[in-house]
Formats: sequence, structure tokens, C-alpha cells
Amino acid sequence: MAAEAAPPPQSPPDVDPRSGFCAATRTFHSLRPTVPLPPPSLPLSFPSFAFSFLPSSPLPSHPALIDAANGDAISYPELLSQIRSLAAALRSSGAVSKGDVAFILSPLPSHPALIDAANGTSSTAHKLPSNLPTILLDSPRFRSFLQISESYPTVEAVVIRQSDSAAILYSSGTTGRVKGVLLTHRNLIAATAPLAAAASAAAAAPAARMLLTVPLFHAYGFAFCLKAAAVGETAVIQTERFDAKRTLKAVARFRLTHLALAPPAVLALVKFREAGCAGAASVGDVSSLAVVTCSGAPIGTDLIRRFLASFPNARLTQGYGLTETTTGVFRFHGEEASQRIGSVGRLVWGCEAKIVDSGTGIALPPGARGELWIRGPLIMQGYIGDERSTSEILNSEGWFKTGDLCYIDDDGFLFILDRLKELIKYKGYQVPPAELEHLLQTHPEITEAAVIPYPDENAGQVPIAFVVRQPNSTLNEAQVTEFVSQQVAPYKKIRRAIFVESIPKNASGKTLRKDLVQVAFSRLQSKL
Repeated sequence: MAAEAAPPPQSPPDVDPRSGFCAATRTFHSLRPTVPLPPPSLPLSFPSFAFSFLPSSPLPSHPALIDAANGDAISYPELLSQIRSLAAALRSSGAVSKGDVAFILSPLPSHPALIDAANGTSSTAHKLPSNLPTILLDSPRFRSFLQISESYPTVEAVVIRQSDSAAILYSSGTTGRVKGVLLTHRNLIAATAPLAAAASAAAAAPAARMLLTVPLFHAYGFAFCLKAAAVGETAVIQTERFDAKRTLKAVARFRLTHLALAPPAVLALVKFREAGCAGAASVGDVSSLAVVTCSGAPIGTDLIRRFLASFPNARLTQGYGLTETTTGVFRFHGEEASQRIGSVGRLVWGCEAKIVDSGTGIALPPGARGELWIRGPLIMQGYIGDERSTSEILNSEGWFKTGDLCYIDDDGFLFILDRLKELIKYKGYQVPPAELEHLLQTHPEITEAAVIPYPDENAGQVPIAFVVRQPNSTLNEAQVTEFVSQQVAPYKKIRRAIFVESIPKNASGKTLRKDLVQVAFSRLQSKL
């Protein structure tokens, strides 16, 4: 595993005040305001750090968490009380000790206090190995753990260091196998500190009410849930499969101000509003919606404009991060999103970035396209039990190689083009699938689309598309290929279109390209 990250570096004096680029080191530096972090040597756990931002007397009176399905809510006093009770019960019973790894297996979030526990529900516990100690979340025993009890024996306080492991999250595995990403308390502290500082600066503003439609085991949902607790927001948890109408009804019911979505969910909301569905009026008043955060995959500029037309009172803001970076390493502040449609924002405080030519390894200036590298306190410690994969992606100087093809413009805004390993190699040309997907989704008869490479004897690879048609559409393959060919260079043309009922995605909304490759090989037997 990598060594503990050093304190964020100080920017050299010759940094461009517009882009943050230092020509001497060919490195981009953050231009965000400085956010103080506790000294790395100070013993401190992430929960202690996060809850230190909440007012001690009184605690926020609004709910900490709401279940979108039934409206059940947990207040901040209840949340903190139950977390303390659960921690005391688990430690005094010997169920969890320092250094243990706890695994939560549940179809629902069940309870936020479970960040510190190893559990399953009665419907899922059979999936766990029989030799693991298990606590059922729906059992009387677990419910008793949430109640403060004088019977818990006093146990010695555990010293938690910021370099200690805090969480293991798994990369999505959309193109290959999943890997366990080890994050420390320091990683989580560094991720939360800027958000808490921003919330403190806007203390007079009403607390945000955010709907989380992304799973909490994914870095996207995990980070937003932790952020909500640290800054005193209300997190509304929606566990059912995403549905546009259900989501908008939740906005109206709970007067939600913020949504956290993946690009396919944004597309579904836009198409629902554009279609003028019979149920559109029945969802209720959604005027409370102020900000929609979209992350997890690139989103096209056409879809952004369509969203703004469909939801004129809301702001669409993007961010960029990976499981390996704990949270977003590029994001927007305030109204910045309106300045750079299609960008994912500027570099967060404490981090450095490079755009590197993947062939030569040379760092590139603003405007040049290459692989994005990131360094700073948000970078993971490594892949658990996989030193080889760790060394391939995290070098000795602490630079994390994202694998994303990007560029940073003259004002420091990052633009994501595609995953390097997903680029289609056509006769030496590089074709970004995301570009073609965004184009296909502008067709009025296409609901969703995904593009993958397919082997070709002459070209090496050619783009083929998977298309979901609108209900009752008679759109055919020739019309799809012609629609694309009229708008792109010849080497980017779609060579085949396969119509499907749905595009396979993982729980966070990312397209499972590896599944589509298998479908393509089974359907396309003839030479393209």
C-alpha cells in the first residue's frame, strides 16, 4: 500500500492565476481558497471530525435522514444517539474491535450507524460465509444496540489515527473486474473539510434537502451521505430502481432542493418532461429544486441545454471524481457551471493535476488532450490485496493515473472526453464512444444509446451502437447509421446498430460495456 499522503503542497509563485498551470513543473494547481486540515499526526477519526462541525447546542432541528419510500425520518439528536449506542454495544460485546473489517449486506441502507458494523438482514445473510460472526439488522438484538443502556461495560477508548483504514469501496468494474479501494480517515477528512467550510460560510442559508438516487456503497452516494452529516443537511434516501416520475414526486413531497444523479437519470428526467406525459402534471410542484449534481460519466452539452430548458429554475452542476479519489477532485462553485457548459469544474483545494501524453509520458499545457493525473490527500492508499494493480496506477511520487482522456482549458476548467481504454481505435484514429452516444441521444426516436468497439480485419476496430427506441418507433438500422454519418467525420461513423430493450448498467448508472461486448459477439456473426 502507498505511504500516508504528505500535506497538500504549496503552489509555486509562477502559477498562472487563470488556469493554475505552472509552466516550470507542467502541473496544474488549485486556485480555490485554502482550507485548513488537522495535522496528519493528530489522532482523529473521520466521524469525530465530521460531527465537530455540527452545533452542539442545540443540534439541527430538521431531519438528518428521510426514507423516500415511506417518509420515516431520523433527527440529528436521534442519529448521534444511536451511533454512540451502536458503537458502545458492538465494542462491549466484542463484535467489533480496532482493525476488524466489517461488511454490510442489505438491500436497504437500513441505518446510517452501520458505517461501523458488520451485518446482514435475514433475507440476505445466507449469502455470507457461515464462519463469519453475523448480526441481523432486522433482529431484536440489533434494535437493542440502538438504545442507550447502562448495562454496556466501560471499554478502553480506542485511539484512531488519520492514517488508519476507514472504508473499503469497490470500483464499478464496467469494463473489467472490480477492485477494493482502501480509504483512510485522512482521505475522508480531506474530502469533507472544504464542503464543511463552504457550508459554514453560508450558515444563514436554509439547510439543503438532497435526494440520493445513487447507491450508498458507491463512492458518489457514499461521499454525499457523509457530506450531508457533516454540514447538517437532510439526506433523503431513495432505494428503489430509478424512475423519473417517482423522483419528481419525491421532489414535490419533501420540497427537495438538491438531486444527486448519474447522466442516464438526467436523460430520463428530461425525456419525461419533454414528452408531456399524462403523469407529468401529477408529480406536483417541483419549484423547490435548485441544484442537480450530475456525475459518474460524461454528459453531453445538448443534454445539459435540454435539462436547463426543462427545469428553468434549477442549476445543473457537474463534478469529477473516482472511487480512488474518495470524492470529486474537480467541481463547480456557485454559478460557475453556467460559464463552462460541458465542463466538470475546477480543481479542488489541496490537489494537483497533470495532463499527460499517454504515449510519451510528457506533461502537457492548457488546452492539450491527454490522460489526467491527480495527486493530493484525496488519493486512495491502494487496492486492497492487489499491490500489482496499485503500482500500475499510483506511482512513487503519489500521482494517480485516472485513465481518462481530458483537457484543462485556459481558465482551469476540466473537460472529460472519454475513458482511454474505451476509445475505439479505427485505422490509427481514436473515436470516443461518449461523443457518439451523446449524438445518438439527440435523435427524437432514441431513448438511450451505447457505443462499443467491434473487431474489424481492415480497420482494427469499428464503432457499433446499441439503441433503445422510443415506444412505437419504427426507426431502423439504416436510419440510425445515416443520422450519425451526416454529422461526424467518416472514421467516426457507426457501422452497425443493434436495437435492445434496455442498456445494461451497474447500480450507479454506468453502462456495462463488457456485457454489451458479449451481446455484440453473439449477435454479429457476419463480417462487418
